[in-house]
Amino acid sequence: MLYYSGITRRIGDVDDGSTVTDFLPAERERGITIQSAAVTFHWPPFQEVKPAKSDAPRHLTPHTINLIDTPGHADFTFEVLRSLRILDGAVCILDGVAGVEAQTEKVWTQANHYNIPRIVFVNKLDRDGAAFNRTVKNIGSRLRGFPAVCHIPWWEGGKGRFTGVGDAINLCAMKWKEGGDGKTIQNFGLDELSKEDPGLREELMKARAALVEGLCEFDEQLLETWLECDDDTLVVPPQAIRDSLRRCIIDGSGRLIPVFAGASFRNIGVQPLLDAVDDLLPNPTERPSSEVSVGEKRGSLSDLLDGKLSLASSWAKHLSKKSSSATAMIAQIEACALAFKVVNDPRRGVLVYIRVYSGSLKRNAALWNTNLHVTERAQRLLQMQASDAVEISHISAGQIGVIAGLKHARTGDTLISYPGVNPKTGPPAPLNMLQLRPIDVPPPVFFAAIEPHSLSEEKNVAEILANLLREDPSLHVNTDEESGQMLLSGMGELHLEIARDRLVNDFKAKATMGTIEISYRESVLSATTPHRILFDRDIAGKKGKAGCEASIEPLENKTSASDYTVTRDGNSISINIPTSWFGEEDEGSSLPKDLPLATVREALINGAVAALARGPRRSFPLHACHVTLKFDPATDLFGSDTSPAALSSAARLSVQAALKAALNDNNIALMEPVMNVVISCDEGSLGAIVHDLSSARGGHVLSLESDSSEDSTSELPAIDPSRIYAPPDPFASSGGSDASGPGQARQVHATVPLKEMVGYLKHLRSLTGGRGTFIMSVDKFERLSGPREKAM
Repeated sequence: MLYYSGITRRIGDVDDGSTVTDFLPAERERGITIQSAAVTFHWPPFQEVKPAKSDAPRHLTPHTINLIDTPGHADFTFEVLRSLRILDGAVCILDGVAGVEAQTEKVWTQANHYNIPRIVFVNKLDRDGAAFNRTVKNIGSRLRGFPAVCHIPWWEGGKGRFTGVGDAINLCAMKWKEGGDGKTIQNFGLDELSKEDPGLREELMKARAALVEGLCEFDEQLLETWLECDDDTLVVPPQAIRDSLRRCIIDGSGRLIPVFAGASFRNIGVQPLLDAVDDLLPNPTERPSSEVSVGEKRGSLSDLLDGKLSLASSWAKHLSKKSSSATAMIAQIEACALAFKVVNDPRRGVLVYIRVYSGSLKRNAALWNTNLHVTERAQRLLQMQASDAVEISHISAGQIGVIAGLKHARTGDTLISYPGVNPKTGPPAPLNMLQLRPIDVPPPVFFAAIEPHSLSEEKNVAEILANLLREDPSLHVNTDEESGQMLLSGMGELHLEIARDRLVNDFKAKATMGTIEISYRESVLSATTPHRILFDRDIAGKKGKAGCEASIEPLENKTSASDYTVTRDGNSISINIPTSWFGEEDEGSSLPKDLPLATVREALINGAVAALARGPRRSFPLHACHVTLKFDPATDLFGSDTSPAALSSAARLSVQAALKAALNDNNIALMEPVMNVVISCDEGSLGAIVHDLSSARGGHVLSLESDSSEDSTSELPAIDPSRIYAPPDPFASSGGSDASGPGQARQVHATVPLKEMVGYLKHLRSLTGGRGTFIMSVDKFERLSGPREKAM
């Protein structure tokens, strides 16, 4: 696309690592897109344009196209999500050999969620095993939309190599010269085709009939045009078909899907696709206005700017005597934009990608960030060409641009330009709370630990991670309280691998990535006998002497009554101090003046907590235990020698003695963290998943439900493949077509030990052919069963 529109002088190639939009070293090395890249170009290019007539098709006048190239790998779903949120139309590229893949279905659902108009381009038709017919049928069964075939592939002599496409809208065929750069195209009308390739001419007429008939089911206007043409599909004017296609897809419901064909490696079919983008996809003014919220109020941005959205309740609180009317305030908003991506560029610093929704953003404007409540200046505005940039003076509504050098903005923040604004407080309330619909971040499913090489590196690594998180909010970092590990979590194995590459290679951090450590616990199985310990030692040069008696039992069968109980870290600690010592009137007589009751309790609890922090068996912390401490001042108090430190030590030693006794009686069990897992899959792989969870992973399946959250696919009825027109494939095998589609979506709710969920994503994808996803949250600690304990 960039080559034909004159942005680049040569055609880049994924296989050579010379593409424009995949410019990161990791992308070139692996040959996949990792982060979305934005490019702006004009189609058709200005220099080739002759002045067009008023009724000419749209693709004869130059349009500015903002293109964002998004990744296709499931681990980078978030890149696609955030790009979909701000775009007005999409081209979905399918592999002619693989057909509709699992990730295609996922992204298609997200596009339905945002109501994005889209067209499909079937690529790689030059490869062995490419099947256009099967792919089109797949579109109907998997994506639940009616495929309107606008291009059919032209195989040389009906069976040979892929040389061009037949255009069912304009009733012509285009042939590309072999091995050229794709700029020389021969056009054949129907009459010339009867000499060149009569088989294609027949098929093209069938395709035209199927296209018009299919469109008439969705569009009354075309039906009337068709009837005026005496039911002859060949006479219907091409422009009427284009307008009809545009009307059918502009609502973004996905019920009708225009399909185009080509092979980008051989440079076939790209220009007609660009024409289709101009002809069919909407411009920013034709899309419904973006949703906004002001405080509690929700509505559309255009209603707010026209003053139709009543903000009465929220104004009343904030209006002061001298402030102007609501409409005058709203009219002062110069620009409203959404930041959808932040990138650290080695040469230009931090670049914030924005989409402007209203007004025009000028250079040096003060921008109020309504999410963080700070003001920043837009010192330089850039228009991106992937990794290169052009400085511009303003970004107008509907455009995508970049602001260089913002310190605070993050993904999903709303930026408002409002003249004469106080940098501390921002625009007058409630406009300082105006927010565009944010970008939802999916929950992480894959975890790994990051180990800085030295303590001095730790701060540096944390700062670099904060930068990475600002760039990619689908990464999460938290520090495990117990192991002290920094845990990095993301959408999949490849996602974290690339994050590690960037940490080590791009940011030069000294850290390694390891497996996550699972925090086990220990627990007491049955009550122990009381153990009394007398502590008698010097503490910091002073004599210390105190006594204490401790017994431990499992928390669930807690029996003894006590006068003071606290819970710490999942354990409860009770303290008994015989009450005869505390008469109402002479409370101070029993304990020395410098040892009030509160201090005694605190000291004893601290001792017990210290003892419970390391279990006797594997030094894991104890969990679900109930400790009873008995402190009898008659026998355990030794005048001034009993200091709080001595009390703590006595309590600690007595609890440790009780634990040791329990270990000797085989009364200490190990416990492991158990997760609540919800797995979404289709009917076909349900059995394999349930079997795997319950037998191999030691999990318990709680319930199976049919999944209703995939709202978009269930709304549209399934389409009968026999009604779908597609030209026959020259090399297709008979039968063996997967007409049934993926079957019903199901959800499995289960509890599974965390240890088994490490790296589960890869396994799940292989079980479900890439369609399965899962989310998990911590549930509780459970006792390890015999075989699992042995394995550990």
